[in-house]
Amino acid sequence: MPLEFSLGQALVVYFLAPILNLLWIIVIVSVVLSWLVSFNVVNPSNQLVSMIWRLTNTVTEPLLGPIRRVLPTLGGMDFSPVVLLLLISFAQGYIVPMLMRVL
Repeated sequence: MPLEFSLGQALVVYFLAPILNLLWIIVIVSVVLSWLVSFNVVNPSNQLVSMIWRLTNTVTEPLLGPIRRVLPTLGGMDFSPVVLLLLISFAQGYIVPMLMRVL
């Protein structure tokens, strides 16, 4: 028996859920790349590294900026990506299923 979705449910399943998954991956890549650059494992002047760095910063900075303004740095460490990942997890675990039920 095929599953039948309303238009709103289809939008959530086919667009919102994959976008949240992609955002999760981009945040992780951004964090790992920042560590690799900080510890001189990769060269930021490398064209590929620079391209990935710009892409991840373009996507994550609009989301991390407001979190950084509210969350103070603790011991020189930036915990804003952790907060963003928690917010994405909350959206995936509670908001998306709630939207599926409502729509």
